[in-house]
Amino acid sequence: MHAFRSHKCNELSAANVGDTVRLSGWVHRVRDHGGILFIDLRDHYGITQILADEDSPVFRELEKVRSEWVIRIDGIVMARAPELVNSNLPTGEVEIFIRDMEVLGASEELPLPVFGEQDYPEETRLKYRFLDLRREGIHNRMMMRSNVVSSIRKRMEGIGFNEFQTPIITASSPEGARDFLVPSRMHPGKFYALPQAPQQFKQMMMVSGFDKYFQIAPCFRDEDPRADRSPTDFYQLDMEMSFVTQQDIFDTIEPIITGIFEEFGDKIVNTDIPQISYKDAAQWYGSDKPDLRNPIKMQVVSEHFAGSGFKIFASILEQDGTEVRAIPAPKGGSRKFCDRMNKFAQQEGLPGMGYIFWREKTADAVAQELGIKVKEAQAMLKSGEVEGGMEAAGPLAKNIGPWRTEAIRQQLGLNVGDAAFFLGGKPKSFEAVAGRARSIIGKELGLTDQKSFKFCWIVDFPIFEKDETTGKIDFEHNPFSMPQGGMDALNGDPLKVLGYQYDLACNGYELISGAIRNHKLDMMYKAFGIAGYGKDEVEKRFGGMVKAFKYGAPPHGGCAAGIDRIVMLLADEENIREVIMFPMNQRAEDLMMEAPGEATNEQLRELGLRIIPQD
Repeated sequence: MHAFRSHKCNELSAANVGDTVRLSGWVHRVRDHGGILFIDLRDHYGITQILADEDSPVFRELEKVRSEWVIRIDGIVMARAPELVNSNLPTGEVEIFIRDMEVLGASEELPLPVFGEQDYPEETRLKYRFLDLRREGIHNRMMMRSNVVSSIRKRMEGIGFNEFQTPIITASSPEGARDFLVPSRMHPGKFYALPQAPQQFKQMMMVSGFDKYFQIAPCFRDEDPRADRSPTDFYQLDMEMSFVTQQDIFDTIEPIITGIFEEFGDKIVNTDIPQISYKDAAQWYGSDKPDLRNPIKMQVVSEHFAGSGFKIFASILEQDGTEVRAIPAPKGGSRKFCDRMNKFAQQEGLPGMGYIFWREKTADAVAQELGIKVKEAQAMLKSGEVEGGMEAAGPLAKNIGPWRTEAIRQQLGLNVGDAAFFLGGKPKSFEAVAGRARSIIGKELGLTDQKSFKFCWIVDFPIFEKDETTGKIDFEHNPFSMPQGGMDALNGDPLKVLGYQYDLACNGYELISGAIRNHKLDMMYKAFGIAGYGKDEVEKRFGGMVKAFKYGAPPHGGCAAGIDRIVMLLADEENIREVIMFPMNQRAEDLMMEAPGEATNEQLRELGLRIIPQD
C-alpha cells in the first residue's frame, strides 16, 4: 500500500464496503459522542467520515487529535445506516472504522477557524492566508480561477493563437500608472522596471511577423488599491493580431469571454453584445463601464429648465457647455426615497439633487384647483364626479410649474408612483455622481437584474482632452490608438478626434481594454505633437517601438482582459482579494511574507543606493 493513501477523500462509496483503505488529510472536525469518536478527514478533493470506538487500537491516540492536524489513517470501509447517509457528500454512504493512525503534522491552536465560513478580520485572514485558503469557499474560488485560466488557454489555442512570454524586467515606460522600479547592480544609478503590461513587446511581435499572440501575463503597477483592483500586480489575458479591424477583434474575443461566463457562471449571458459610443455611455449611464442590468437610462432635459422658475438650473444653463440631466426612477415616487437620494448627492460633495415625483392627485389639490372645500373635493373624488389623475410633487415641481413637469414626465415615460432626479452643470462635474446615483436607484428599487451577465462594448473614445485650467491639450485615453480618419482627423480639431479604442464592460466593471494601434510613424509623431511631446521625446520614451515601425509594421490591434476581475464576477464577489491566492492588503502590504521590508546596508551599497529619511 502507498505510504500515505490508497484513495483520496472524495473517492470511497458503497462499492468499497469491506475494503481496507489508507487516507491522509487534515482533521476538519472532531465529534465526541461518548465512547465513539467521529472525525471528518479533509483533503484537496473532499471529506470522508472516520469513526473509532473504545475497541479501536488507536482510540486513545485519536482522542488527542485536534482540528487541522494532518494524519494518516488505515481502516475498514463500512456502510452507514440508511438514516445516517449524508447525501451532501460524495462519500456520504460510507464511513471508515479506524485501525491505525499516524500523526503527520500536529497543529498549534488556530488563529482563525477553518471549519465553516465565519467572517473574520481581513488583516488576520491575509496574515494567515495559508489557513484561510483551507476554507471551502475560498478554496473553491481558487480552483475556479485555475480552471478559468486553463479554459482560456484551450480556447485561444483552439482558434490559432500561440502563447509567447514577454520580459518581466524591462525599461520604464509611461503607460498611465506608476512603475515599480528595479535598481541595477551591474549598472549603478540605472533602473529597470516591472512591466505595466506587455504592450510594446506584443506590438513588436506583430512587426516580427507573429500573426496571433496571446499570454496569461503578469502586470505590475504601483497603484492605489480599490475593491476591484490589486495595488501591485494582476494577471491579464493579453492578445494581439495582425491585419485586423476593430470588428475582427470583437468577433475573436467575444466567444472566448462569453464562453467562459457560460461555462463557469450561473447566470444568463447576453451573447448579442451592443456597441455604445463613449459619449452616449457617459450621457445615458454616467460611466464608461455601464451596468446594463439596470434599465435606467439618463436623459438630457435642459430645454425644460431653460428660462424656468427654478433659478439654479436656469442660471447654470446660461453658461457654455452646461446641461441638466434626469435620472428616471420608476417606483421611486415617495418623498422619503427622494430625500434619501438628495442626501446621497450631498454626501458625494454636491449641493444636492433636485427631484420630482408623481402621485395621485390629492383632495387638497382638487379643492385648490376648483376653489371648493377639501371635504367637498374628497366626496367628488370618491363618487367619480371629478377625475383624480396625477400631480407632480416636490419643491422643484412647484418652481417650474405643471406644463414643464408634464413635458418632463412624458419625455421620461414616467407615471404615478415614479420619480425623477436632476443634476446640472458641466457634465464632467456631475457625471460620476449621476452614474453612482443611477446604480443605487436601480438596486434599491429592485430594477437591476441580479441573475444575468450583461456585456457591452464602449467604442469611439476621444484621444485628446483639454485641461480646463491651463488650456493644454493632452491624451485623454490610449495615446497609441489609431485615430479614426487618420492624418486628416489629426489636422483638424483635436478635441473631435476619436480613436479605434474599445472597452468591454460587464455588470459595471471594465473587463477588457484594447485598440487598433497607430502603426504609422508620421501619425504617431503628429498625435504626440498635439499633446506637446516633440519627436525627440517620443523616440526617447518609446525608442524600441519607433525603431521597429521604421522597418515595415503591419496594421495590428488587440486587447487585454483582466483575469482577476473575470473570476471576481464569476464567483459573485465584490472584493478582488477573494479571488487572488496571495493578495496584498489595502496598504499594498503582504502581511504573510511581511513585505515590503527593509534592505540591508550591504544590499544598498551593492546597488549604490542610499535611503533618505522622510520628514
